[in-house]
Formats: sequence, structure tokens, C-alpha cells
Amino acid sequence: MQPISDSLNVSQRLDLKHDSPSLRWWFNDVFLLAQRNLKRMLRSPDLIFYAVVQPVVFILMFVYVFGGAIKVPNLDYKQFLMPGIFVQTIVFGSVAATAIGVALDMQRGIMDRFLSMPISSFSVLLGRQLSEILRNIGLVCVLTIMSLVVGFRFHGSLLSVLGGIGLLLLVGFAFSWVATFIGLVSGSAEAAQSAGLMWLFPFTFVSSAFVPTSTMPGWLQLYAKHSPISAMADTLRHLFNGQPTTGSLWEALIWSIVIIAIFMPLSIRRFRRGRA
Repeated sequence: MQPISDSLNVSQRLDLKHDSPSLRWWFNDVFLLAQRNLKRMLRSPDLIFYAVVQPVVFILMFVYVFGGAIKVPNLDYKQFLMPGIFVQTIVFGSVAATAIGVALDMQRGIMDRFLSMPISSFSVLLGRQLSEILRNIGLVCVLTIMSLVVGFRFHGSLLSVLGGIGLLLLVGFAFSWVATFIGLVSGSAEAAQSAGLMWLFPFTFVSSAFVPTSTMPGWLQLYAKHSPISAMADTLRHLFNGQPTTGSLWEALIWSIVIIAIFMPLSIRRFRRGRA
């Protein structure tokens, strides 16, 4: 658990420098708050451990337990599965970690302390998003190593692979805003965790992340083919396997932008209401 004194130290540093607000101060606010959130993560090794173990368990379970039963036309199942695991891990991690972290800060009154100072509400929330992006970069490194161990190979160009990783980070950023809103409206960390995970399992599994959508009932295929998770998993699959992205890339980008456009202002508005 992070000592309250650490948050107060950040608060004091933010308080001391706002005699003449400027864009430089705004960036400094975001950096300080991101630094505070990163320190909190590093002081919770159990959370880091579970964040790493969960995707490893999913990879081993799907590759060695379900892999023999799931057939994908013209593609080895590992090459089909791993992009979906990448998306699922980033989305789950972004939602669970952010929702719980925001709810804890609200519950302990730390956010009230930040909001009592002359800093923008947006910088407080964006600082957390920046720390989540850095955490997701670490997760991508773990996933990449694990995927190579089980036999997955990147057949796309370096530019395609880096583009896929960039899309992953954008996806994580988008869903972190969803989680931020959940954390702000939840009464406790437990409620935030339940509210965050309750819809994620069907949302993730009813997609092309783990199985081809052609195996699903016809009435379900229409949604599954065009869900945000399917668009993102299919795009990553094409980029990592060196295939044309067709329309899935634009669909993934549109979904990410729409999610951000909805939940970023909702989160900021809800945060400011908490100040009143």
C-alpha cells in the first residue's frame, strides 16, 4: 500500500509552482502525477506478479489445452491466438488496474487533495493514463517473450509490428478512460473491480480474439465480427502475420477514437462534480 505521505509530497510540489501557470507547468503536473502512480505500482509487487501471471496462464491454457481442438483455416492456431491474447491482456489490465486505482484514490480522499489545488482536472486524470501506458509497454514485452517461447513468430515487417504495438497502446489508452469513469462512479475499490470485470469477459470472448467468428451462431456473428475487440485482434493478426489489414485497421482506429471521445469527457465531468 502506498504511504499517504508520498501523495502529499506530490501535492506540495504541485502547490508550490503555480504562481504563473503555463503549458510547461501543465506538462510538469502530468509528469509528477504519472510518477506518483508508477511509484505506487512498483510498491505493489503482488499486483505486478498477478498482472504478469494472468496472460501467461491464458497463453498456456489456450495453446496446450484448447489449441488442439480449435481449427483455423489456413493458419496455425498460435499465429491466430497470440494477437487476441495481446489485445485481451491489455484491455483487462487497463480496465482492472485503472478502475481500482482511481476508486482507491477517491475513497482515501487523495483526489480531493489534488482537486483542491490550482491544477486542471484533466492533468490529474491524464497523469494516470500516462502511467498506464508505461505499464502496458512492460506487459507487451512480457507477452512478446512468452509468445516466442510457445512458438509464435512475427512474419510482418518491423514497421508493421511496431504499428501493431502502437495500436495496442492506443487500445489500452481508450479502455483506461472507460475504467477511469468506472472508478469515479464506484463507491469502493471492490465495487470498481466488480463493475470493471463484470462486462469484460463476455465483451472479450464474444469476438475473434480466441476463435473464428464463423464458428458462432449466425445471430451472434454480426456483432462478433464488428466488435471493438474483433477489429483490434484482426488488425493485430494481419500486422503481425504480414497480411493486408483490409478494413479492420480503420475499424479499430474508429472504435478507439469513439471510446476516447465518449469516456474522456464523461470522466472529466464526473471528476469535476466530485470537487463541488
